[in-house]
Amino acid sequence: MKIDILAFGAHPDDIELSCGGTLIKEIQNGKSVVLIDLTKGELGTRGTAKTRKQEAANAADILGVSLRENMSFSDGFIVNDKTHQLEIIKKIRQYRPELVLCNAVNDRHIDHGTASKLVSDACFLSGLMKIETHLDDPNEIQKPWRPKSIYHYIQWKMLQPDFVVDISGQMDQKMEAVLAYATQFYDPKSQAPETPITSKNFIESIRYRAADLGRVVGVEYAEGFNVERFPAIDSLFDLK
Repeated sequence: MKIDILAFGAHPDDIELSCGGTLIKEIQNGKSVVLIDLTKGELGTRGTAKTRKQEAANAADILGVSLRENMSFSDGFIVNDKTHQLEIIKKIRQYRPELVLCNAVNDRHIDHGTASKLVSDACFLSGLMKIETHLDDPNEIQKPWRPKSIYHYIQWKMLQPDFVVDISGQMDQKMEAVLAYATQFYDPKSQAPETPITSKNFIESIRYRAADLGRVVGVEYAEGFNVERFPAIDSLFDLK
C-alpha cells in the first residue's frame, strides 16, 4: 500500500488538535492519509480506552480518513527503544508514505517528545536494508522505505513554527473533529475531575492560536509545523 501522508499521535486526539485542519485540506486535495495512534489514552483522567476508541473513530470520519490504527503502546510510558522502533518501522514500510507527521519535538506531556523522537528515529531506520521486518507472513520480508520528510506539529507549548499551513477553509471541520472527543474537553455539565484540557479556555485556545498564526501570514487560520531539515523550493515565488 502506498499513501501520501502517515500521521502519528501519541494519544487519540493529538492529531486532531494539532494538524487536523492540514489533514482535512490535503484529503480535500486528493491526498491519501492514514492515522496511527500510539496509545489508547488509557491514563487520561476522563473517559476510558473504550470511549476514546469510539471517539477516535468518529473524529476520523469527520476528518475524512478511512483508515486509523492503534499501536497499543503504554500510555505515559512510551519508550524509544528497538522494540518500539521496529513496530513503527513495520507501519512505515507497510504504508510507504511520502510524508510523516508526528508529535511536537518538545511538549508538556512526556509522551509527546518521546513519541516525536521515536517516530523520527524509526523513519530513518526504516530505510536501512539490513533491518529485516515482517508483517503477517514471516517469509515475506518488507522492503526498506524512508519518507521524504518528517514534520512535527505543535501542541501545548508555543513553539516557533518553521512553516504554517493555511486552514482558513478547514477550521470549522477541524473543531468538529476535536469535539468528537466528548469525554476529553470542556463540558459544563460534566462531574468528572478538571484537567488542563477540560477548561473553556483550552477549547477556545485551539481557535485563537490558529487565528494568531493566521494573522502573522495574512490568512484567517493556520497550523504550524517544525522541520528536521531545511525546506527546499525551486523558486522564490513558491513562497507565499
